[in-house]
Amino acid sequence: METVFTILFQVIIMFVLAGVGYLMFKYKKISSEGSKSIGNILIYLSLPCVILNSFLVERTPEKIDALKYSIVFGFLALAVSVIVARIMFKKNPIENFAASFSNPGFFGVPLVLAAFNEEAVFYMAPFIAFINLGQWTYGVSLLEGDKSNKTDVKDILKRLIKAPFMVGIIVGLFFFFTGLAMPEIPGKCINFIANLNTPLAMFTIGIYLAQTDMAKMFVKPRLYLVSFARMIVTPLIMMAIISLLPNDMYVLKMTILIVSACPVGSNVAVYAELHDADYPYAVETVVISTLSSIVTIPLLVGLASMIWN
Repeated sequence: METVFTILFQVIIMFVLAGVGYLMFKYKKISSEGSKSIGNILIYLSLPCVILNSFLVERTPEKIDALKYSIVFGFLALAVSVIVARIMFKKNPIENFAASFSNPGFFGVPLVLAAFNEEAVFYMAPFIAFINLGQWTYGVSLLEGDKSNKTDVKDILKRLIKAPFMVGIIVGLFFFFTGLAMPEIPGKCINFIANLNTPLAMFTIGIYLAQTDMAKMFVKPRLYLVSFARMIVTPLIMMAIISLLPNDMYVLKMTILIVSACPVGSNVAVYAELHDADYPYAVETVVISTLSSIVTIPLLVGLASMIWN
């Protein structure tokens, strides 16, 4: 149960940080432009550094096997999410997108770091890669509808290779498989930048919250249905699947469960704005699911701890 209390404590801290972001925006200390700048720091600096840091571990046969498992089960986790979303929300592109893609980079990473260590983030890298690839392809096709056939696959692949998170993975894999040590000064800098991930990500959630009409948002039943699909149905299915793994892979199993149980990814709002979809509703799916996660994630982790221990 120690893991459960650690997760709960970390979730509370994250919501306090979100409250700071909320107040900063409400009192006009952070503008909408400033919010976009924070997003750029997250995407282009802190998240790639978090991922890169996770690969700076000793290469062992056990680690290589764990990486293989994380690739397989990371893909399965995304596939389950997409199937559940497709069944429950096939007529609504925003709800479908929101239920399909969680927020492992900005929400899952801090939880995994708190519950375990930087090496556990190593298991999240394939899932983060699959999530971003899925958003740029399947997610965009949902929002574009009939226009999706205009998407240039080669362009998507080029952008994927150049994406910051992919750079972090590629560089990280280089150091992991070559066994080379990161020089001390760059290593320290990468670590400092990686530590920005949690506060900045939660500030962003708070800023989203500050831009919503909470009185209207809390009485929309569909938002709770999206959260139910994203944070209850999908992780319960994944819990059953990853229970097939041996008990000595507890950290890997719990990491995959946490990323499966994360709230709606904030990119649903970003992509909705880019593709002229329902941006305000997309923001509401992020906010409601994030608020709900203070209950759902500790409960799921607690249930898994009882089953797997």
